[in-house]
Amino acid sequence: MEFRVDRGDLVEAVAWAARALPARTPVPVLGGLLLEVSAGRLSVSGFDFETAARIETDVEGTADGRVLVLGRRLLDICKVLPDGPVSCALDGSRFTVEAGGTSFGLSTLPREEYPTPPAPPEAYGTVDAAAFATAVAQVAVAAGRDDTLPVLTGVQFRLEGDEMTLSASDRYRFAVRRLEWKPETTTQTGADGEAAVEALLPARRLLDVARSLARCASVRIGLERGPGAGGPLGFEGGRMRSVVRRLDGRLPGYGRLFDMAGASVAEVEREALTEAVRRVAVVAEANSPVRLDFSAGSVLLRAGFGDDVATQRLPAVLSGAEEVTVAFNPAYLLDALASFEAPGLRLELLGTGQRALLGAAAGPEAHRHLLMSVKQLV
Repeated sequence: MEFRVDRGDLVEAVAWAARALPARTPVPVLGGLLLEVSAGRLSVSGFDFETAARIETDVEGTADGRVLVLGRRLLDICKVLPDGPVSCALDGSRFTVEAGGTSFGLSTLPREEYPTPPAPPEAYGTVDAAAFATAVAQVAVAAGRDDTLPVLTGVQFRLEGDEMTLSASDRYRFAVRRLEWKPETTTQTGADGEAAVEALLPARRLLDVARSLARCASVRIGLERGPGAGGPLGFEGGRMRSVVRRLDGRLPGYGRLFDMAGASVAEVEREALTEAVRRVAVVAEANSPVRLDFSAGSVLLRAGFGDDVATQRLPAVLSGAEEVTVAFNPAYLLDALASFEAPGLRLELLGTGQRALLGAAAGPEAHRHLLMSVKQLV
């Protein structure tokens, strides 16, 4: 195996595939990247049983072959190589990387012990890459971090017709985002019309994949179909391809939670509210809330206890009640506010200790974020 490649192309390929490497693993070969050269193309692959990543780039290949090397060590080497062409070769059990008079040698890992990554599933449809990355980021913030509750660490996919719905929840918040996509095939239909497809994917992995593909024009999504289908989902854009395994189970429905009948409605400028929450939360102790007192023309923010308090008043419009008071975990509230792009926010409020539903003040309700108001007020 021997080839020459531009340093920039090599760094990009190795860095992208290294996203799939596990942080820690008892299986040494899973820390490796598989490099394959064939017909003037180099493919770099990583796999950790949860995500498989593969990227291809053009090279000048003088000898085809395959080699498995420590991925993060190779990435560190690529980052410090001088600009220009890079020559790589496999000599026995030693893989060499040379550029601009600098040479590195790497020991190789046993290829025969490397597991076979899952095959990409059949293409099912495409979605705008930038819109997809934004949507995943908007809902992934609400996913749980506790791996003992794996269902709550996922993002729920729902594909129905030309609409994709993404949702996530950690029991204290629930984010939902809808966006358009283009199915490539016609699904089987039943009595209720076109069949919906659902899958639960690890939020952190999906977020990483979506961000890495955001520069592509579109992302092609692949999945298994038919009765009992439960294989991984594939995401492909340009020269990059990822396969992400599903989580078992599904998130609970949000229909009843998002029914805010009888709620008071407040409207406020998003950036001003974000800055105010960040400012007053400086005096908040750990796990203590930020209180929001809405009235007809303003909202008063308050945080802290005793003499250590902070307040700020902002313009706001309230309808449905003369006054409403709610209080939120400031980190959760800031996460929710940061997930929106609209300049104005609409808050549907049921009161202290109850649900609050955030959405854009104008335009379609494509993105909504539910928070629980805490019972304890400051």
